Amino acid sequence: MIIETLFATFSDAGEPNFAPMGVVWGEDEVTVRPFRDTTTYRNLVSTSCGVANLTDDVRLFARAALEDVEPPWRPASHVRGAVLRSACAWRELEVIDERGQGTRADIRCRVVGRGNQREFVGFSRARSAVIEAAILATRLHLYPRKDVEGALERYDDVVAKTGGEREHEAMRYLQSYVTRWYGENKD
Repeated sequence: MIIETLFATFSDAGEPNFAPMGVVWGEDEVTVRPFRDTTTYRNLVSTSCGVANLTDDVRLFARAALEDVEPPWRPASHVRGAVLRSACAWRELEVIDERGQGTRADIRCRVVGRGNQREFVGFSRARSAVIEAAILATRLHLYPRKDVEGALERYDDVVAKTGGEREHEAMRYLQSYVTRWYGENKD
């Protein structure tokens, strides 16, 4: 099963990178599936480690999907990595091997450290809608505008009915981003 995380890596120069990343979650191994042209992929391959952070703050997912962010973090205990201060739980990972073909890699990692700061109660419908909207916002160039706008309207409806202030804030951010993107990239 794929679990949505905020995945943290470091460059060789020591610069942190935080990116939303669906990973195949396990107790002893985690498989990360980044696109090969991403910072996450380059950092994982060059440093052989990373941290999969579980967080329920969808504002972080939305912002990290669309811009470089550096949320509050502390150093991991077992790898050169970053544990989010707001993480519910995390897995510290060392790369075992890389597989996959084409534009996407399958990077198997061994869990070498883990932690829990607070209970993760899961994603509500509103939080799930924000995550789906954030993923969609990273792929605007792939879909017709009318399809994107229709999907965002459905996600916004879910957030309006079931979300709290964090989810509303994240959805406003995503809608603003999409509006700006279409303004800069005329159909």
